[in-house]
Amino acid sequence: MDGAMGLRGLLLCVYLVSLLVLQAMPALGSATGRSKSSEKRQAVDTAVDGVFIRSLKVNCKVTSRFAHYVVTSQVVNTANEAREVAFDVEIPKTAFISDFAITADGNAFIGDIKDKVTAWKQYRKAAISGENAGLVRASGRTMEQFTIHLTVNPQSKVTFQLTYEEVLKRNLKQYEIVIKVKPKQLVHHFEINVDIFEPQGISKLDAQASFLPKELAAQTIKKSFSGKKGHVLFRPTVSQQQSCPTCSTSLLNGHFKVTYDVSRDKICDLLVANNHFAHFFAPQNLTNMNKNVVFVIDISGSMRGQKVKQTKEALLKILGDLQPGDYFDLVLFGSRVQSWKGSLVQASEANVQAAKDFVQRFSLDEATNLNGGLLRGIEILNQVQASLPELSNHASILIMLTDGDPTEGVTDRSQILKNVRNAIRGRFPLYNLGFGHNVDFNFLEVMSMENNGRAQRIYEDRDATQQLQGFYSQVAKPLLVDVDLQYPQDAVLALTQNRHKQYYEGSEIVVAGRIADNKQSSFKADVRAQGEGQKFSTTCLVDEEEMKKLLRERGHMLENHVERLWAYLTIQELLAKRMKVDGEERANLSSQALRMSLDYGFVTPLTSMSIRGMADQDGLKPIIDKPSEGIEMLGPRRTFLLSALQPPPTRSSSNTQRLPDRVTGVDTDPHFIIHVPQKEDALCFNINEEPGVILSLVQDPNTGFSVNGQLIGNKARSPGQHDGTYFGRLGLANPATAFQLEVTPQNITLNPGSGGPVFSWRDQAVLRQDGVVVTINKKRNLVVSVDDGGTFEVVLHQVWKGSSIHQDFLGFYVLDSHRMSARTHGLLGQFFHPIGFEVSDIRPGSDPTKPDATMVVKNRRLTVTRGLQKDYSKDPRHGAEVSCWFIHNNGAGLIDGAYTDYIISDIF
Repeated sequence: MDGAMGLRGLLLCVYLVSLLVLQAMPALGSATGRSKSSEKRQAVDTAVDGVFIRSLKVNCKVTSRFAHYVVTSQVVNTANEAREVAFDVEIPKTAFISDFAITADGNAFIGDIKDKVTAWKQYRKAAISGENAGLVRASGRTMEQFTIHLTVNPQSKVTFQLTYEEVLKRNLKQYEIVIKVKPKQLVHHFEINVDIFEPQGISKLDAQASFLPKELAAQTIKKSFSGKKGHVLFRPTVSQQQSCPTCSTSLLNGHFKVTYDVSRDKICDLLVANNHFAHFFAPQNLTNMNKNVVFVIDISGSMRGQKVKQTKEALLKILGDLQPGDYFDLVLFGSRVQSWKGSLVQASEANVQAAKDFVQRFSLDEATNLNGGLLRGIEILNQVQASLPELSNHASILIMLTDGDPTEGVTDRSQILKNVRNAIRGRFPLYNLGFGHNVDFNFLEVMSMENNGRAQRIYEDRDATQQLQGFYSQVAKPLLVDVDLQYPQDAVLALTQNRHKQYYEGSEIVVAGRIADNKQSSFKADVRAQGEGQKFSTTCLVDEEEMKKLLRERGHMLENHVERLWAYLTIQELLAKRMKVDGEERANLSSQALRMSLDYGFVTPLTSMSIRGMADQDGLKPIIDKPSEGIEMLGPRRTFLLSALQPPPTRSSSNTQRLPDRVTGVDTDPHFIIHVPQKEDALCFNINEEPGVILSLVQDPNTGFSVNGQLIGNKARSPGQHDGTYFGRLGLANPATAFQLEVTPQNITLNPGSGGPVFSWRDQAVLRQDGVVVTINKKRNLVVSVDDGGTFEVVLHQVWKGSSIHQDFLGFYVLDSHRMSARTHGLLGQFFHPIGFEVSDIRPGSDPTKPDATMVVKNRRLTVTRGLQKDYSKDPRHGAEVSCWFIHNNGAGLIDGAYTDYIISDIF
C-alpha cells in the first residue's frame, strides 16, 4: 500500500477514566539495553513477532486548572514482515481533542479540524475518488476511547501523538488527573510527567498508582511542590515494570492519579491576561447552611434485585449523614406515588430512625409514574414558602433516582419537562440520578439543566451504593445560595455563566470572559450571595503587579491557557444550552459553538478532524465518533443470524416493485436471518452482548449511509435467568445529506440532533427529505426508501401483558440493497454480496431435531447446526419460519474479524 501503512479502524467509545493503552502484540521481555545498538539487539530478542513499544509518554501541563495533555508513543517493528499495532487512549468525558498526528517512514499524517458538514462532504468525495482520507468526529460530552490500528512496515517504526485539553473541576476539596495505564507489554521508555502551575500557590499534592506495591510506588513516583509550582514524574525502568523478577509481563495495569489543591488564603483568585479573565471562586471558613432535601425514588419493578438493595443501602447511609438542622422527606413512585410524611420534618434522631425503618420496609411497584413522583417532591419543597417560613432561608435540594422511562401517568417527555419547570420555577436545583443503561439519560440531563442542577449516571456494579453516597457527598454541605458574580458591563465583551443557585463545600465556581481593550487595569469582580443567616459579599480587584510577575514566570503559556479556558467553558455552555432549545435559537447556539470550535481547534459535536493519506487494505476511510452520555459499552453477550443478500427485486408488469420472498433481517433475541439465493438457503449465528451495547448493522463508506442498533434487556429479570436482549433503538443516518432517523418502540424521530419532528406508532404518515422517503404504517411497521441506496423495514413488536419479555422491541429488515456499494459492511451489510459455502457430513447433533454438519466458508471449516428462526417482515404478529445453518461461537469464521469489531459508541 502507498504510504506503507494501513489503517484498520478508528473508534471512540464510553469509559469512566482517562485510559492510556499501547498494544503491540503480546507482552515483551524484561531487561533493557544500555546503548542504541544493544537496545535494538534486545528488542529483536524479546519482542513477540518482532514488535515492541520503544517509548510511551504522557506529558500534562496544568496552568490555573486548564490541563493540556500530549500522549506520545513510538512502536518499532523489527520483523521482516508487516505487523499490526494498536494505540488506545481514553480521555476524560469533558475533554476536547485538539490535535492528532501519526509519523511513519518519514511521512506525517496530520489531523485537520473542519465543520462537520464540510468534513463529511470531503470524506464522501474522497471515498468516491479513492483518495485516502479519514475523519475524527465528535458527538457528546462523555468519556471516550480513542483506538487506532495500524499496519507497520517491516524494519520500521511509527509514532503516535494525541493532544487533548480540559478544565479540571474541583470536587471534595481537590482537583484530580486520572490516567489509566495498560500498555500490555514492557515498555523501554515509559514516562508520565505532570507539571502544575497555580498562581494562588499549591497547598497539597499527591500521586498514586493503584497497580504498584507501596514500596515500589515510593521508589518510582517522584512528587514535589513549592509555592506556585508542582511536579510529578513516574518513570519506571523495565525491571520495575515486570510483574515478577523473571516475568515478561507488565504490572502497569490500573489508575495513575494525581490530586492537588490550591491555597485559599485569599478569597479572590482573579486572573487577567491578553484581554481575557478567569475568576475562581471557592471561599473558605463559611458556616454550612441547613438544608431542605427531598429524595424521590423509583420503586418500579425494574428496580428489583441488586438495584433496590443498593439504593436502600445508600439511603440508609445518607439519612444517617443528615445534620440535626436539616429537614427532609422521602417520595416513592411506581404505579402510584407515596410519600413518607408528605411534608418536611426535622432530621432528629427519632425521625431519621423512623425514615430508615420506612426505607427498609418499602416494597416495589410495577410501572413508573416519574412525573407524579417529581411533582409530589416539588410540592413538598414548595410548601416551605407557604406553611414553613422559618425554613425559607435553608438551601432546598431535590434529588431524584430512576432506572427507566416514564410508563404511568404523564409519559410524554416534553410535557414532563414543562410540568417540572413550571412547578420549580427556579427556586431550587433538581439533581437526577440515572441508574443503569435502560434510562433515557439525555432526558434526565435536560431536565436537570433546566432546573439549575445536573444529572449523573449510576452504573450497575458492585459499587453502586458508593456511587450514590459519593454523589450525595458533593451536595451535602451547601455554603451559599443565589451566588451572583458581577463584572463591569462596559468592560466585558463575553461572559460564561455567572449566576449559580448553590455553592457547596469542596467545589469551585469558575467564570471566564473576554475583556474590552484598555479595560484590564480597571477590571474587578463583585460577588453577592446568601449564606447561613447572613448576606455574603466581596469585591475582587486585579493585582497588576502580581499579574506582571505571573506573566514573567509563565509567559505565553499563561496568556494562552486563560484564553483557551474561556473558549473551552464557552463552548461547553453553548452545547449544553443547545440541548434545551429548538428551531432558530438552537441554530444560533450551534453557529456560535461551531465558530469557536473552529477558531480554537477543538473537536466538538459540531466539528470533525480529517486525516489525509490513510486507508485500510480495502481503501476504507476511518471515522471516529464521540459517544453521547446515553450510550454505554458493556461486556460481551449477544446473538445473530446471517446470510448473503438476495439479487435485486424484480418488477411486475404494473411497474410496481415486488419485494423478495425472503429478506435479510434481524429480529427477536435478536436473530439475523439472510437468505442466500444461489443456495436457496440461509445462514445464522448468535453473539451475546449486554443491554446498552450498540452494533453496526449497515455501513456504506461510499455514501456514509449507516444503520446501527442498540440493545435493551428484559426489564423483569430474575437472578440466574438468561438475560435476553432485543433491539430497542435503531438509528438510520446519511451524513452527506444530514438525514437521521431514530426509531424506538415508543417514538419515531426525524433528525433528532436538530430538534426534528417526533411521531408515534399511532400515526400514519409519509415523510420526505433529500431523496429519502419514510412511510409509517400505524402500529405495524415503517419503511425507509433511500435514493441510490436501499429499502429497509422496521417492525414494531408490542408485547402483551403476560409476555416474558416485558418490553416492546423492534425488528429490522433489508428489502432491497442492490444499489448499495460493493464496499458496504456491518453485521448485515457485509452479506449484501454473494457468499459461497459448502455443507457436507450431515450427522445427528446433540438435539435429535437439529442435525450437525461441516461447512466450508471463506476457506474455513466450521461445525454448524440446522435450526429454525422466524421472519416477521410480512407478518409482524406471527412471522414465518425460516430454516438456516447456525454458526457457533459468535459467528467466528463467518463474519469478517471478531464480533467485537462491530460494537460502536453512538447510535449515529
